Amino acid sequence: MTIVATDAAHIAALIDDLYAAFLAGDRQRFDGHLHADVTTWETHLPGPLRTRAELDAYRDQRDAAGQRPQLAVLAAQDKRIDVWGDVGLARYLLIARAEAEEPPSSARVTDVLRRVDGRWQIVHHHSESLSEPVAAR
Repeated sequence: MTIVATDAAHIAALIDDLYAAFLAGDRQRFDGHLHADVTTWETHLPGPLRTRAELDAYRDQRDAAGQRPQLAVLAAQDKRIDVWGDVGLARYLLIARAEAEEPPSSARVTDVLRRVDGRWQIVHHHSESLSEPVAAR
């Protein structure tokens, strides 16, 4: 396996662990995949969040109001990952379900990653909700 393929596999595993950590409610593990200067742009957010501190403030307010999403399924599918040296780009479809039997909602996601001290970290996350759900595979 080439270095680029190995790096792509590490990034794919990081993305899978990111969403597994979310489902487990493990914010520390989730945040371990985010750079301190991560920018977060998602359809449902109040605007672009330009650092992890801004993301933390949003999540703290949301969680205090009892609005943290409770999901049965949250999974990245159809990942396409490219790596150029210490920069990685991941594009994938994110499937979410509140209940395992419910129809899924889906979003198009792009994550930009940078290798920092030998570890891949997300430096930019962009997620756009899709109006038409895509069936989980």
